[in-house]
Amino acid sequence: MRTAKTVLTVIQERGKQKKPIERVYKLLFNRELYLNAYAKLYPNNGAMTKGVTNETVDGMSIQKIDRMIEILREEKYQWKPARREYIKKKNGKKRPLGIPVWGDKVLQEVMRQILEAYYEPQFSEHSHGFRPNRGCHTALQEIQVWKGTRWFIEGDISQYFDTIDHKILLEILARNIHDGRFIRLVSNMLEAGYLEEWKFKQTISGVPQGGVISPILANIYLNEFDNWIEEVLIPKYTKGKRQKSNPEYNKLTAEIQKLRKEGDAKTAHQLVVERRKIPSVNTQDENYRRLRYVRYADDFLLGFTGSKADAEEIKEEIGRFLKEKLNLIMSEEKTLITNAGSQAAKFLRYEIKAQRVNDYIDPKGRRGANGAIALLVPAKVIEEKCKKYMKRGKATHRNNLLQDDDFSIVQTYQQEYRGLVQYYILAQNLSWFSKLYWYMETSLLKTLACKHRSSINKQKAKYRTTITSTSGKTVPCLQVVVERPNKKPLVATWGGISLVHKRKAVIEDIPYKVYGGRTELVKRLLAEKCELCGSTKNIEVHHIRKLADLKKKGQAEVPKWVQIMSARKRKTLVVCRECHVAIHNGNITKSS
Repeated sequence: MRTAKTVLTVIQERGKQKKPIERVYKLLFNRELYLNAYAKLYPNNGAMTKGVTNETVDGMSIQKIDRMIEILREEKYQWKPARREYIKKKNGKKRPLGIPVWGDKVLQEVMRQILEAYYEPQFSEHSHGFRPNRGCHTALQEIQVWKGTRWFIEGDISQYFDTIDHKILLEILARNIHDGRFIRLVSNMLEAGYLEEWKFKQTISGVPQGGVISPILANIYLNEFDNWIEEVLIPKYTKGKRQKSNPEYNKLTAEIQKLRKEGDAKTAHQLVVERRKIPSVNTQDENYRRLRYVRYADDFLLGFTGSKADAEEIKEEIGRFLKEKLNLIMSEEKTLITNAGSQAAKFLRYEIKAQRVNDYIDPKGRRGANGAIALLVPAKVIEEKCKKYMKRGKATHRNNLLQDDDFSIVQTYQQEYRGLVQYYILAQNLSWFSKLYWYMETSLLKTLACKHRSSINKQKAKYRTTITSTSGKTVPCLQVVVERPNKKPLVATWGGISLVHKRKAVIEDIPYKVYGGRTELVKRLLAEKCELCGSTKNIEVHHIRKLADLKKKGQAEVPKWVQIMSARKRKTLVVCRECHVAIHNGNITKSS
């Protein structure tokens, strides 16, 4: 049997050549693909979450994989309906989330690996959502080079994941996947339905949100939209090699040269300053148009250099294509046309606008920023984040952290602050986070003072120190050090994070590579030996949700399996069926 890496590499090469693939269903008989799927899924918290049955990752074994493969060989695999839950959104609405059973998750992941290997080389360079080595930062970085943009067209598809047309999706897949059995398997999965309050409901459209395979199917569907934008819309609204020069700008340039020849340097300088306020090119030139595009999942943004009438026409054409070709509805509420110079477009929680000289003061007097794209942190984001650490307009302590030790408290604040700064690292006004930093530091010190019944100044003096930043500067910070015998001390630091924005994306844009390695857990499972009694029969894996679950209050003696998992700091233990049953029944003791 070929290795998973070999199988996926062959499929990837077919994808690069845009050639159809056949006999895909037979690839589902490859055991190693299931081991790769298991290795990827088991660390997720959702692996221990039950669907409509009690099956979870706990008890996973080679026998389960072989049994699933045998059922697929006989074409008798039955998808189970997902258990539906709802997640609250910021606007008060709820987003449906489907929770499949464990076996369906594993099979979906195997199918996802195959689809990703084939379609990833064919996806548009302007698509960034749910793709390897791409993300929000790579999408935003692409927008940074849209200099000269006059209009932004913000696009959003209404209830995208719930409204994907099954018939159209299957037709798109069948165009390149010439295997009726595989297409039928996908079709049965889409129509498996869901249970809501234990009532079965059919799914006549959409892909299951929460399903492992849903993101790749959503990208395959919208790749049709990406291709249309690139092959039809952009060529239609791209015209001319370069913009004509601005007569007013040229007139001022001639006047400046004349004044310099006459020796009037002061008046010439005044005109130079005045000239910076106007563009050097004719922004109303009808013979020059440019259209640019980027998409992240169902959110997309277009930058257009041209008239507003043309921008309105582009918006209408997009809405028509989505409705007629993909049976999708563009959200009128969220699809907006924004003036790039006077207003900010919103995309991926950033504000995006074209800079003007009046908005940007260059210390060296350069006008290169005129028309350049600025990525900004919305002021609303700063205000909302500050409120979390405030009460009645002032910074306050956090009651929910008072039971934690000082190390955990400092670490929690640092992680929350670092996460925000790292997400907005591309923003030119990243320094605005200094306001949040002050509120968070005050809240941190008040939390420590309240815990120890002390004062802010005493806590600050207790933990104050300095560190050397990545730029080589010495910066003040707070630091909690926990000494450990014969080990390196644990260090939690508050502060020391630079607020200098970066233009380069944090996520490197590396070409997709097929994964072919085996994890430590898979190697242990393939060894087929119980790590408790040494048996080689009926081997499976015992899983727990988190290591903290191993510690039980009032426990007289610590079982051997708990000792092993605690020492290894692993949430898994490879055991035989007999030992596994004993673990769940609480029959294995310290002497076992």
